[in-house]
Amino acid sequence: MNIITDTHAPTSSGSDLPPLVTDRPPRVLIAGAGLGGLFLGILLEKAGIPYEIFERSAEPRPLGKLTPYTSNKPEGLHTPNILPAFEQLGLLDELMAFSKPARIATLYTDKLKVIGDAVPASADVIGYDRILFTRPELHDLLFKQIPSEKMHMSKKIVSFEHDNDGITLAFGDNSTARGDILVGADGAHSGVRKHLHEFLDKQGLLPNSDSMKIPRGYISLLGTTDALDPAKYPGVLKEDSESYYVIGDKDTPYTWVTFCVPGNRICWNVIIQLGVTDVADEQFKTSDWVPQQNKKMMDSIRHLKTPYGILGDLFDATQLDRVSKVYFEDMLFDTWNHGRTVLIGDGNGAGAVNAMQDAVILANHLYDIKPTSFENIEQALNDYKEDRFDAIKDQYPLSHMSAKLIYGHTLLERIFRYIIFNWMPKSIQMKQIEMSTAYRPQANFLPQAPRRGTLETTPQKPSKRIQNEDEEAKKRAAAAF
Repeated sequence: MNIITDTHAPTSSGSDLPPLVTDRPPRVLIAGAGLGGLFLGILLEKAGIPYEIFERSAEPRPLGKLTPYTSNKPEGLHTPNILPAFEQLGLLDELMAFSKPARIATLYTDKLKVIGDAVPASADVIGYDRILFTRPELHDLLFKQIPSEKMHMSKKIVSFEHDNDGITLAFGDNSTARGDILVGADGAHSGVRKHLHEFLDKQGLLPNSDSMKIPRGYISLLGTTDALDPAKYPGVLKEDSESYYVIGDKDTPYTWVTFCVPGNRICWNVIIQLGVTDVADEQFKTSDWVPQQNKKMMDSIRHLKTPYGILGDLFDATQLDRVSKVYFEDMLFDTWNHGRTVLIGDGNGAGAVNAMQDAVILANHLYDIKPTSFENIEQALNDYKEDRFDAIKDQYPLSHMSAKLIYGHTLLERIFRYIIFNWMPKSIQMKQIEMSTAYRPQANFLPQAPRRGTLETTPQKPSKRIQNEDEEAKKRAAAAF
């Protein structure tokens, strides 16, 4: 969802009236119906917090169709960090129904010479398998959980304005919406973030790091085949997802990935690093991201080899309107909130798993707002950033390193890849996996998911509201005697 907001600043209107204080929970307006926005909506539904979701597109993304605003990463949850929250929400079984475990991934050169296997993460230790699925099916699962009256399509936000008592959104169709908090869950090129940063920059409040140009990232071309013939592709019948990473040499600066999902299908993903090849840079400059342009790019890489044959064979089994070319970038922003506005997910430079983790932590802090007042809202949003930022900051170098390891094609990145796969002990790699999977936040206001695996997980801050209510209950019980 691109939001254009250049007519109102996200500040108080300057009213002399005192800010409103009420016992009702805050009303939350969510910009964007991507994974982060939908996950937050589901959590707020469970918490009894009123909310509405506003999506600029005219209708829900059709199942199976990938578009630039719904996908900016390969499909799948390569870490189990969000699965306890799915379990809390009663959605884990449905998620697993269209997923396959990904216990082993094999890396190849573009000549199909084995580089090695990625270190498997044991479910006995981690508690959950890594899983792979098509992202549109996850989007569809989450979308179905939102009551229809709380989902508003064709709602392009053109401005928003804060005052003492709340925030007002204005849409392109001349309608408005009123709430207490605006959540920008509108993707990597967040319009809410853009407007917030522009306002803070004018006030001299924007950190220099947030005004820097975003580094060049990658272009990803991805799709999912129709059902394939198991006689030709026997791997589609395996319980475990057959996952392959093929990394090109200096003359072939691509990485292409394939993995199997239920329904005898194969997901494929071709990643091109910007700034390394003219083909990639030309594709990035092309503003017309339509099937015809995707086909042009696909035709140029049909010959690339996979363990199944050439990529062209998979392209031919994929409907062209279910192919997406997306651009993803890599930057961690310092500014996440101001006043009544807060950002989650790609608006903070994070991907799908982090977007849903953002939603969990934010929902916890929104639940703690009582009574509802501007002061308590601002404190809750500050607490969310403080609670979440260190975890993201710790994960960011590992995520950045992982991308360079698999997708990077500069000389230094090739040397780095050689060192990791040839010299780094497996025990160290396993230690890094355990560190990255120990952080798995859950909703404080729901029964906790059972502990799985032997890994010690990162302790979570308890709910201030629940603690206060427990203390009040104890005082009342003591006074009764």
